[in-house]
Amino acid sequence: MINRSLPRSRQIGTYSAAMSPAMPQRLPSRLLPLAEVLARIDALARPVEARAVEVAAAAGRVLAADVAVEQSLPAAAIALRDGWAVRSDLVSDAGPYAPVALTPPPTFVEVGAPLPPETDAVLPPDAVTVHGGVAEAMASAVPGDGVFAAGADAAPGQILRRTGERLRAVDVALLRATGVPRVLVRAPRLVIVTANVFIDAVDDTVAPPLARDIARAGGDAEIVPGARDGTSTLDRALEEIRHGDAVVIVGGSGVGHHDASVRTLARLGTVHAHGVGLMPGETSALGERGARPVLIIPGRLDAALAAWLVLGRHLIMRLTGRDAPEPATPVRLARKIASTVGMAEVVLVRACENGVEPVASGYYPLHALAQADGFVLVAPEREGFPPGATVAMHALP
Repeated sequence: MINRSLPRSRQIGTYSAAMSPAMPQRLPSRLLPLAEVLARIDALARPVEARAVEVAAAAGRVLAADVAVEQSLPAAAIALRDGWAVRSDLVSDAGPYAPVALTPPPTFVEVGAPLPPETDAVLPPDAVTVHGGVAEAMASAVPGDGVFAAGADAAPGQILRRTGERLRAVDVALLRATGVPRVLVRAPRLVIVTANVFIDAVDDTVAPPLARDIARAGGDAEIVPGARDGTSTLDRALEEIRHGDAVVIVGGSGVGHHDASVRTLARLGTVHAHGVGLMPGETSALGERGARPVLIIPGRLDAALAAWLVLGRHLIMRLTGRDAPEPATPVRLARKIASTVGMAEVVLVRACENGVEPVASGYYPLHALAQADGFVLVAPEREGFPPGATVAMHALP
């Protein structure tokens, strides 16, 4: 049994690499508080090295440097509509019953074209008549009518997107429109290892959604399935971690006969925490190999999901150089959430008529996952939330 009491003064020591491979894998008698595990992730995970990429290929990536405009955009005033470029002071009194002759005739411009010199407005096409080479304005204008001023898109030095922000598709479009060719990004590469050798790519229900969530957060993921040829996939992945920035091991975190992930990491690197005050996901572990973080999460779908949502997303956030997670959505709780004091808990919620309501905690049946629209993280010091409380709903992968 795992003792779920979590005195804040509790300190769990690291497993040493000298742990004998013959020793059975075991859990500590107490769980490390979630806040301490997150602090250890902060200490282990540093922002990866920045690299320049073409703007067109930067969607979803996290910026490693501010993107600023070097010159005024547009450089000169342009037409906002098709029409006649005029000097507004020459047509200030023009009207349908008091047309104003324009000599020489004005220039017809199209949307996006620069205004001719000495003009500051664009009249609609039907506001000027031309007969026998004589042009007459039938409507008045003020400076700026139908015109997009120089520098209205962006002024020199104006920052469009900042360091640590993830580029959306619309950001890529606007950066291309401003002529920015390349940007500096941090795109960590994570290796996801499926520790269960009996799970192949077809049966794997955990690694693919994790890989997609990593990509959504701005990283790249490679899935390494368990091997059945007698070689140790986990050993090889940890030996070759130098090719990636972090490793996520799915499965082998418990005390079953085939669970060996934590023991393997202890033999090849260091285990800083095994057993986390997080429900589900209590058997998760954290360590390092070659100064790179290694996160071990349970193989069961619900526990793996909860551990990834809280621990994995925090890890990828640090690797990409973000200072804060994706913003949550404030929602009203229609029914109460009850939680165990001392344990952080990931509670699935779904939208309902009066806000959101909990659908699963502790263990997630598949039908509850199908209904869920997001999740709420209950802090370990809380017993839950009462009906009517405003809570932060986070997105599922």
